[in-house]
Amino acid sequence: MRLIRVVISSLVVAILLSASFALAQDVQPIKIGVAVAQTSNVALFGQEQVIGAKIAEAYFNEKGGVNGRPIQLVFQDTAGDEAGAINAFQTLIADTVVGIVGPTLSQQAFAADPMAEQAGVPVLAPSNTAKGIPEVGNFIARVSAPVAVVAPNAVRAALNLDPNIKDVVVFYAQNDAFASSETTTFQSTVTNLGLNLASVQTFQTTDTDFSAQITNALALNPQLVIVSGLAADGGNLIRQLREFGYTGVIVGGNGLNTANVFPVCQQFCDGIIIAQAYSPAAESEINQTFRELYKAEQGKEPPQFSAQAFSAVQVFVEALIRLDNITKLDTLDLATQRNLLNLSVLAGGYETPLGMLSFTPTGEIVQEQFYVAQIKMNADGQTGTFEYIQ
Repeated sequence: MRLIRVVISSLVVAILLSASFALAQDVQPIKIGVAVAQTSNVALFGQEQVIGAKIAEAYFNEKGGVNGRPIQLVFQDTAGDEAGAINAFQTLIADTVVGIVGPTLSQQAFAADPMAEQAGVPVLAPSNTAKGIPEVGNFIARVSAPVAVVAPNAVRAALNLDPNIKDVVVFYAQNDAFASSETTTFQSTVTNLGLNLASVQTFQTTDTDFSAQITNALALNPQLVIVSGLAADGGNLIRQLREFGYTGVIVGGNGLNTANVFPVCQQFCDGIIIAQAYSPAAESEINQTFRELYKAEQGKEPPQFSAQAFSAVQVFVEALIRLDNITKLDTLDLATQRNLLNLSVLAGGYETPLGMLSFTPTGEIVQEQFYVAQIKMNADGQTGTFEYIQ
């Protein structure tokens, strides 16, 4: 009799497991697009974003996804130009994604976001900080704080380190929308603080030789140099600045806010001041969880671009859960899901690795905490850390 009960129990368990598996097979994942630069000179940033997004995907699925439905990230490579972003957005819009995280660059966003706006697909920009991004349309928002809020903190920190700064030279990549926007903020900050903007030098993101601009700049004997560019070109410019003998303070823009700049300017990265929208040391539970997951996978502290990508996915997931609690997503057609998701995103507040976030009605981020870090290079000249000074 006991043997019969055991057999029956085993059969019941097997039937239940089989039924559960069948149900799980019928549950369709909720697709979220991720359009970031996985190749080209912008891949240094995009690869960090992919890591952050994938960590978010695994973490939130482990927590049950959207009320039991898993999320599935659909990745498209935007490369480093507008055409790549447009192609990536077109592919994702034609897919069944409910929203898009991306693109990597502001310049790409100005080209691709209008397509999402026209199609009624919500976009969360993970790293587009140029002026005017949320104003592209009703479906465009960002989890990346605008440069006008973040950049001035770095200049103030530089003055705290060296109160004798008077003359400032600014370098910026004139063919990049973000750098062009960021430099406007930097230049305004310099003059508003009563400093002398001695010169503005321009370059291209494809440049490798900056000797002419550096010679012009150093003839003015500046005590502060500000660089707005990407990791490759900006890091190379900084290396050449130091090789030409400049010993003063350097402030880098958000394009240098990545450990991938270390192998570019090497030991000459040491001392660069960069304002940031993220700190691994933030004490919130979600940030400490994200930090542990990132370190377990990558063996180092998480950078801002990974934290922003994680946060963008998190905002979509929590907005989807809130929407599903009101109206089951599987009862809505795709267009309605996208429209209501956009409204849900803008209506919520989110405790993310970046801190507490919310949005204005136009999709601009409202973020409470910002930081300033200074790069400290290790003896090998290839690795280093961002040490927070403010």
